[in-house]
Amino acid sequence: MFKTEMNKWVKTCLTGVLFLVSTLGFAQERTVTGTVVSSDDGLGIPGVNVVVKGTSTGTATDFDGNYSISLSEENTTLIFSYIGFVTKEVDVAGKSSVNVTLQVDVSTLEEVVVVGYGTTKKSDITGSVSSVKSEELAAFPVLNAQQALQGRAAGVAVQSNNGGEPGAPIAVSIRGNTSIGASSAALIVVDGFVGATLPQPSDIESIEVLKDASATAIYGSRGANGVILVTTKKGKSGRMMIEINSSYSTQNITQQIDLLNASQFAAYRKVINPSYVQGPADMDWQDLIYRTGSVSNHQLSFSGGNENMNYYVSGNYFNQKGVIINSGFERFSFISNVNVQASKRLKLGFNAYANRGNKDGIQSQAGSGGSGEGDVISTAYRFAPDTPIQDENGVNSTNPVGDQFDNPVAIATETVDETKNDEYRANFYADYEILEGLSFKTTFGFSTENSTRGRFQPSTLIGQASTQGGIGSIASLKGTDILSENYLTYTTAIGKSNLTALVGYSYQKSQQERYSAKAQNFISNSLSYYNLGAGSDIQTPSSSITEQEIVSQFGRLNYEYDNRYLLTFTGRRDGASNFAKNNKYSFFPSGAIGWKVSNEKFLKDNKTLSNLKLRASYGITGNPSISPYQSLASFDAIYASVGDQTVSAVVPEQLANPDLKWESSYQTNYGLDIGFLNNRINATLDIYNIDTKDLILGDSSAPEYIGFANLTSLKNIGEINNKGIEITLATKNVLTEDFTWTTDLNWSKNRTEVVKLIDGQDIFLDSSPGSFLQDETHILREGESVGVFYGYEYRGVNQGTPDAGTAGYAETGAGDELFTDLDGDGVITTDDRMIIGDPNPDWTAGLNNNFSYKGFDMNIFFQAAIGGDIFSYTFLELASGESNATREVLNAWTPTNPSTTVPSAAVREKRISSRFVYDGSYVRLKNLSLGYNLPTEIVEKMGMQGVRLSISGQNLLTFTDFPGTDPEAGYKSSGNQNSNVNKGFDYGSYPNIKSYTLSLNLKF
Repeated sequence: MFKTEMNKWVKTCLTGVLFLVSTLGFAQERTVTGTVVSSDDGLGIPGVNVVVKGTSTGTATDFDGNYSISLSEENTTLIFSYIGFVTKEVDVAGKSSVNVTLQVDVSTLEEVVVVGYGTTKKSDITGSVSSVKSEELAAFPVLNAQQALQGRAAGVAVQSNNGGEPGAPIAVSIRGNTSIGASSAALIVVDGFVGATLPQPSDIESIEVLKDASATAIYGSRGANGVILVTTKKGKSGRMMIEINSSYSTQNITQQIDLLNASQFAAYRKVINPSYVQGPADMDWQDLIYRTGSVSNHQLSFSGGNENMNYYVSGNYFNQKGVIINSGFERFSFISNVNVQASKRLKLGFNAYANRGNKDGIQSQAGSGGSGEGDVISTAYRFAPDTPIQDENGVNSTNPVGDQFDNPVAIATETVDETKNDEYRANFYADYEILEGLSFKTTFGFSTENSTRGRFQPSTLIGQASTQGGIGSIASLKGTDILSENYLTYTTAIGKSNLTALVGYSYQKSQQERYSAKAQNFISNSLSYYNLGAGSDIQTPSSSITEQEIVSQFGRLNYEYDNRYLLTFTGRRDGASNFAKNNKYSFFPSGAIGWKVSNEKFLKDNKTLSNLKLRASYGITGNPSISPYQSLASFDAIYASVGDQTVSAVVPEQLANPDLKWESSYQTNYGLDIGFLNNRINATLDIYNIDTKDLILGDSSAPEYIGFANLTSLKNIGEINNKGIEITLATKNVLTEDFTWTTDLNWSKNRTEVVKLIDGQDIFLDSSPGSFLQDETHILREGESVGVFYGYEYRGVNQGTPDAGTAGYAETGAGDELFTDLDGDGVITTDDRMIIGDPNPDWTAGLNNNFSYKGFDMNIFFQAAIGGDIFSYTFLELASGESNATREVLNAWTPTNPSTTVPSAAVREKRISSRFVYDGSYVRLKNLSLGYNLPTEIVEKMGMQGVRLSISGQNLLTFTDFPGTDPEAGYKSSGNQNSNVNKGFDYGSYPNIKSYTLSLNLKF
């Protein structure tokens, strides 16, 4: 009995133990799943190793970054690791789903940098190169990528030729001006297409700015001004990514000029003309022309691919309503990239870009400004505030004092100024690996641009077009560009040495066709410029065609020994059709060395100094310098009388010069790259010197030729020097799992000095509006900076007896202006002029701080330019006594108010003097933004890959002493020569703008 009971008890216990064991075993086996994504772009990472800590059990993520792993209850930690990312340990106790974000490991991931016709590791660069990434370019909405470059790279200057005007062209110069009469704009290369238009910032993966000869000589005759290499976005392996970027901005001007109101204006006019009768209105013309503008910017992109193909397709819509009435810009753009691994050795690719832009312009930066002329902005400053927009009969008003011109509201709302622009570019490449290490790449590209500008001034504009019965005009430009490039690249390793050699051939042909037509005296204003035949007075039409070709051979040799010593040799031979027959070809070589000091044995294990590289380069680069046919003799068409008939004729305008050649820049650069604490602190220092010789200048000293005087001839007889220093600092201040803080600072100083001119003689220049009746406003002088202001030194107000060393000009009584009398003859003449200002800044800088905390991020970006002067034609005109004025005149000299620097109220000649030279230094809060990324768990439930919201402000604060609307003035700064020498002038420019932006980013 006892035995039977014992057996039952034992069986019961064994059964219980077996049940317990089986239960425990079942409980210990569980599955954890999830997705591993990159912190850089939020995309899944294939091939990530997922290992149970303390064991060899593991798995790897699939093509989309998904994983699944079985583990027991006692295993509570998983380790996620992948090359180029920071390894991460995650506690998975009690969890069945764990999503992981891996941070990019900046200390181990070697950055690849695009250079001309190839790529290289950043650590192997011997030249001066700055990189700007896509997240920096897309930090806030801009019209184009040039604007997004401002303040991002040391030595790079970005200047709009008309402030914040919608659709205004943007010029980018690198390390100052390397020419006087030729363009100093940087060469732009997009996906290998030389001279291309920049795509939208949201479609750009990265921009490399090549600055010294070692980096730019591969572009030879077009590398003197630096090169901007643009790489557009490509698709990545994985399932299709659909991304939507949408933003909306409101915009306002940053500052208005403080002008007289109606009663103050009337009192001011009565001092000048006691018989003046105040008008019936009280108008604030600035308030009438300015409005709240807006920007809508929307992008939709598709990307994806597999191991054999990837694609990226993007469309963008940009619409800006300007802050001045009747101004705006609308653009549609499209870009696509397709790359195919056609076989083991053959890669194929196709890139296409197209855009359509429509610009509604308003008259600004008037070239004349006298009677019958005027732009919207300058007339808003000058127009009498006591005059209404229209009289009782509905007729537009004109200015009642001084020059007669239309009121700014009428000019803005009734003038038509439309520009339509279409661009298309296609680029195809094939890359074939002939042998291991030897590849051949061929590219073929085609681009075309069609631009049409139509203008119409109706007869209702009394001052401008009423006597002509309306004025209509149309101008059109069609440009085509063909580019073919072929090159071999050979890479090999020999022991401790690595060698890369490149040799290639390039052919590019450009053609431009232009025509224009104009008519007056229309039967109706409703026809605008669309029917010029309706005008009874048809002006002589014009048309032209120009062609140019460039044929080049180029090569580069990169040599590295033992990851310590670097050598680079580059050369390019260019032949250009636009140069003279004796100098159509030229060779542009460069050489550079680099030493990775930190890889030497005595520093290799240093725990503080993680990187130290020394660089030096020297080379020669060129500037295209002239347009087609400028080396040839040219003639000017005139009308002549033969008997009683008028016939067409020509007269000599320019003499031929068969020896004309390229302007060449001889560049030296010394660089230092240094990193500390595992590269958490990185700094770059560059010191450079550029001697640009053989500047092309017009020499008019030729003797009279068959009865014609003042014939010019282009000659290589000038020289300028650029020297400067650039510093870049990047720090990773805080790097934790939840919080990061990084800082990027760039600082640059450049001085451009005129070294040699024709026979050492000064060249006097003028950029003033025609109504000012001036002929010399700035000067080129040996030993001085380019384009310094030239005029009289203002010394205050005459109290009755001029101070010693001063004199008056034409007015010499109490309350009149005094100027420095340089020659001491007691009167002011043109001999008393001097240099009165320098528009070139002493230094420029950009400071960028990025913060992130869990799903939140913040960007604070400051940009500064210190030391450049501004000459304001605006304030000169407002002080002339011919129109309205600033409230400065309320403190004008009177017998009872002698202690002032403001002359008495009177009509005065517009003299170029230091009185109107202002310090143009400024520090600007360029961007302040706050963003939030929704948690992955929420996003996945929504069936999406990412959701981001952000708010931002642009140009929120500007610290400056300049009293005008914007210290980034740019009157007459467009075009080739103007962009170099017409700097720092302010007149009637479209003001810069302050924006508030709301943005949304969606990823599917």
